[in-house]
Amino acid sequence: MMQQRVIDPSFYVRLKELRKKNNLTQQSVADSLGCAREVYRRYETGQRALPILTGSKLADLYGVSLDYLVGRTER
Repeated sequence: MMQQRVIDPSFYVRLKELRKKNNLTQQSVADSLGCAREVYRRYETGQRALPILTGSKLADLYGVSLDYLVGRTER
């Protein structure tokens, strides 16, 4: 049986902070990801797991590493 790893809650805060720092709305980020705003909102609040490819797209959008995005590094 595979054990699920808990993601640091600061990851979700980081998603929101990056979005706001870049003056983007949840809708504009969702549009760039090709998903509904509600789906993106759930990523940002931790109600839905973030797929690795979506995380990679977000890292590219914000110009950060995937490790930074998920809280593994500080830049």
